[in-house]
Amino acid sequence: MIPPDDPQLRTIGEPGECGLILYDGDCVLCSNWFRFVAQRDSQGKFLFTAIQSPFGRALAIRHGIDPDNPQSDAVLIDGKVNLRSDSAIAAISQLPRYGWVRMFRAVPKPLRDAAYSMIARNR
Repeated sequence: MIPPDDPQLRTIGEPGECGLILYDGDCVLCSNWFRFVAQRDSQGKFLFTAIQSPFGRALAIRHGIDPDNPQSDAVLIDGKVNLRSDSAIAAISQLPRYGWVRMFRAVPKPLRDAAYSMIARNR
């Protein structure tokens, strides 16, 4: 665990730096997704924090996510905040042997996000 005052935290998610996955630690599906990515992140591309942690709560507010009712995980990578279906594609496509996941960007975002929202509502 990185202490909250560590200078590395200032550059998380910036180009060339570690990405960050902000996930809902109270959601079983979200926690399993986080574990899926963490177990396959052999190159250490991501740091992870639950939205319920003080750091996660501050990040959520900064990026327009209601920390008391999160409707999306967030992936901060290469200077961009990815939400909803983009968060899953951004994270998983960075894993070894999962680059093919990028092809899902060809599906129109409104359709991808509708599917993501349906799953999020029924988790």
